[in-house]
Amino acid sequence: MASRLVLKCGLVPEQDRLETSPDAVLVSEPTTGSKARTKGSLYLIATSRTIGPRTHEACRLVADTVRREYYYDESAGIAIVLEKAIRSANRRLRHSREGSGQAPGSIGVAAAVVRGNELYVVTSGDPQAFLVRSARLLMPEHEPGVGLPAPDALRVDVWRGEFAVGDSLVLAASNVVDVVGTEELKNALVTLHPQSAVEHLHHLFVAAGGDGSDAIIAIEASEVALSRVEHRLVPVSPSEPLAGAPLRSPIPLADQVAGAASAVQGGAVAMRSMVRDSVSRAVGRLVELMPRRQTPYRRFAPSATRRETQRRAALAALAFLGVVAVVGAGLWWWSNQQMTENPRPQITEGEAAYAAATANVERVFGAQNLLLTDPPLARQLLQTAWTDLDRAAEVDVDADAIAEVREQIRPALDRLYGTHPIESRAIYSVPEGAEITALARGPDDAAYVIADRSVFRVDPDTGEATRIVQAGDGPAEGIGAPRLLGQGGADLLIVDVRGGLWRWRTSGTLDGMTVAGDATWGRDVADIQTFPTNPERGLYRMLVPHPPSRQILRYEQVADGSGFGAPTPYFVGEGENVTAFRQLAVDGDIYALLQADVARYFNGRRLTYTLDPTPDAEDLRPGVNLGRMAMTGGRGVGQLLVWDSVHSRVIAYAKNDASYIEQFVGSGVELSDLRGMYVIDRGEAEPPILIWASATTIYETVLEPTAEPEPTASPEPGATPRLTPAPGTPDPTDRPRRTPRETPAT
Repeated sequence: MASRLVLKCGLVPEQDRLETSPDAVLVSEPTTGSKARTKGSLYLIATSRTIGPRTHEACRLVADTVRREYYYDESAGIAIVLEKAIRSANRRLRHSREGSGQAPGSIGVAAAVVRGNELYVVTSGDPQAFLVRSARLLMPEHEPGVGLPAPDALRVDVWRGEFAVGDSLVLAASNVVDVVGTEELKNALVTLHPQSAVEHLHHLFVAAGGDGSDAIIAIEASEVALSRVEHRLVPVSPSEPLAGAPLRSPIPLADQVAGAASAVQGGAVAMRSMVRDSVSRAVGRLVELMPRRQTPYRRFAPSATRRETQRRAALAALAFLGVVAVVGAGLWWWSNQQMTENPRPQITEGEAAYAAATANVERVFGAQNLLLTDPPLARQLLQTAWTDLDRAAEVDVDADAIAEVREQIRPALDRLYGTHPIESRAIYSVPEGAEITALARGPDDAAYVIADRSVFRVDPDTGEATRIVQAGDGPAEGIGAPRLLGQGGADLLIVDVRGGLWRWRTSGTLDGMTVAGDATWGRDVADIQTFPTNPERGLYRMLVPHPPSRQILRYEQVADGSGFGAPTPYFVGEGENVTAFRQLAVDGDIYALLQADVARYFNGRRLTYTLDPTPDAEDLRPGVNLGRMAMTGGRGVGQLLVWDSVHSRVIAYAKNDASYIEQFVGSGVELSDLRGMYVIDRGEAEPPILIWASATTIYETVLEPTAEPEPTASPEPGATPRLTPAPGTPDPTDRPRRTPRETPAT
């Protein structure tokens, strides 16, 4: 018996989609036999992480163009026609009103064609495609293309395979996959009908706080048996020689016995019917003899009586509401009187918290001076005092008194937490009206900054500044406005706003560098970093975080050093959320700076690595927003320095295990609005030097605490406590810096 496939499709109804979603979903299943046999069924999603009505129109334009071009073109096979349809959609998007203003590669397309048992899958840009076979989640082995809009030489790889009974295919936006997860995606497709699975996944996406792109299509192949009804074969009886003769049994008296049995059976049936009728009649007569209640007469009330009843009910309701209002007003007045005449509980609670805080402060800075004799106990008491002051502030205790006690606690906690004030020296200020946007250390150890559409070289020792490159310099059209800086070997690398890569050398030459591959560097590329591969020849590898491909692209320098070959992906798995990367640092491993943490990678895989919370996260400085990063030492050795923009500080961590060491705050010049920073490592004998830039000035800061005055304890009981231990007593907080141990290469 022959069999064929029937496709079950599931997608989220348009009215259930998020209002912020710009995605377009398209399902085309031809009803005519010729088109179904030659073209098959087309399933397509067009997605974008950018939210807006213009983006939604662009996604709809791409989807409609791919469908129209695919079914119209009869010149080649499915794979070639599908690729031509996507290229045609790319061209139309670039020259249409909807495509104007769209970032390169911001719109992704995922399409699948099913013809009989054949499956064709293509992805371009952000969306992803998964094949579920035998309860395993697989990805079609093909190279995803870049997103739209893209150059005319756009190439997409179409994967072809078999679609068997029991297989499922899902096309989903990466935004949904990131929030829901691949494991939940697989479980839903294996256990549920495609429509139920899609609705379940969309519900999980919304419940997890997902927003924006939410397109998803699920397809399942099942079997329909083809059967043909045949006429049932009836055996042919031979002709009877005694046909028409009465049938009689050959056994003597058998006919008489059978007749008697039939007569007895008929009598029994008649008797049963008679008994049933008799019982029914008896029950009916018994029911008729039972007493019955007569039907009452209908009575009518006069309209005057009804109006009087309604009037009385209204008066009763108004009286009840009046009583409730009077009782409520009385209770409100009584409670106000009680609070006005006796506010002691609230005031007492606030005063008690304030008194407890001041008592702990006096205990710390009293005659024993716990700050010197028992630092752990002093830290615990001061933290408790800070919490008590928070409680006192909630019940309106005098704000000036609370602020005065806090100013006594803050310096002590800073000393116990390893927080050091540092002084900064101004090296160079840009001309009036200009603004620094990037800072990097050059191949000659000078500081290089981008300001006023130019690159300046600044000597850290003398502060002398020289403009070395400005927009328009170089061969051909020249360099665009510089945007990013990096240093590799003897080269200063410059990325302009057009995504071009340029090389400047200390000899004064500026050359454009060729970069192979189809990846375009838009403004979403946040940083470039290099790692030496052949120091003798000055060759190096370049690492670029590329959000459209969810990868760190790894470029190898060609033999003559004039450019780079086609990139290879760094991550082994499905990629990372590269959009969240703010900066990279490389020492053999790769460190990626996130908003509140640092991710560490080795050989394309993420390691278990999380920054310790700072000790003052619960009181003095809650919350962080990391914006810049630098490091000292070699691989796995040294310190990791991160800048926190919330509290204008630089925090030092051990590079090998991300443990907290110390932190620095500005003394005189705040460490705020950093546009770039790098560190000069001077070994373990001397503290490192931090070179950093604000919007208008470059500063030099030695990461060594400034000298603090020796405090003395307050001798008078009840006097205002001071943060000053007795002279000559060693300070337990002035501990040596911890040097992290070296770990072997991963």
